[in-house]
Amino acid sequence: MTVPSRKPRLLDRVREVVRRKGYSYRTEKAYVGWIRRFILFHNKRHPLEMGPREIEAFLTHLAVDLNVSPSTQNQALQAILFLYREVLNQPIAERLHYLYAKRPQRLPVVLTREEARRVLNAMSGTPKLVAQLLYGSGLRLMEALRLRVQDLDLERLQILVRDGKGFKDRVTLLPRTLTEPLRRQLDHVRVLYERDLREGYAGVSLPYAIARKYPNAAREWSWQYVFPAPRLSRDPRTGRRLRHHLHESAVQRAVRRAARTAGIAKRVTPHTFRHSFATHLLEDGYDIRTVQELLGHKDLRTTMVYTHVVQATAQRVRSPLDGIG
Repeated sequence: MTVPSRKPRLLDRVREVVRRKGYSYRTEKAYVGWIRRFILFHNKRHPLEMGPREIEAFLTHLAVDLNVSPSTQNQALQAILFLYREVLNQPIAERLHYLYAKRPQRLPVVLTREEARRVLNAMSGTPKLVAQLLYGSGLRLMEALRLRVQDLDLERLQILVRDGKGFKDRVTLLPRTLTEPLRRQLDHVRVLYERDLREGYAGVSLPYAIARKYPNAAREWSWQYVFPAPRLSRDPRTGRRLRHHLHESAVQRAVRRAARTAGIAKRVTPHTFRHSFATHLLEDGYDIRTVQELLGHKDLRTTMVYTHVVQATAQRVRSPLDGIG
């Protein structure tokens, strides 16, 4: 007697579609989490029985009852739209434009050049090298941590950023002062890599589509992380023990400690270095479209926020108080 195959559960279908589209595990985890919360909020009703009214009620609950930020509300909405569009084949986005929460327009925190120097001087080891790349190349933290050996061109002083925000590749500059520190880092990674190979190394974690298409790539030198994690970990998708990249919390903690040590009163995070990179390039007279390309911004208006920072710090207006002293 043949047992009929059971239809995959909804959240398993979500995971399957996310992986087929090549999204990161971080995105998969976030989407599944929001979809589960949406269903539980409506007493486990199937999404096909719900629509814009129920989605609006859930987002209102997040904003009013849980007081989450606009960016969190929009992430939840994106997960739900993905469910209806990609998994249930019921696109309803055109009826939900009004549900997007508006983010407050705030100027980014930017370090002066002296403050950046003080914070970086208060750091050491791998976190310092990562922070130097954030400030020297304008990378996002996860873009830096996901760098592979093949993404560094130390001769041409270029970095290839793969699958940046919006799944776009881009090329940005590599500071000349970091070529030797990066060579030493790669020498360290090579020793770790060769030891792993001797011990039956399964490889590094790879994007889902790459791992499926090139099953041997995980053990190749070119695919190794520039900033590998100190220990092997179990891949949540395959269960295999792999070497992932350094966890972002290690850099975040190091930056916070360094800012305190340097006596910086501003709220300094790794992303502050990226803001400072853009602002200092504009202060040096570089064209805003060049800065846009280096940052990987899709919309020029996103880059324009740094012109407001430059204008705010420029000493073009003399205070009337200074005229009566």
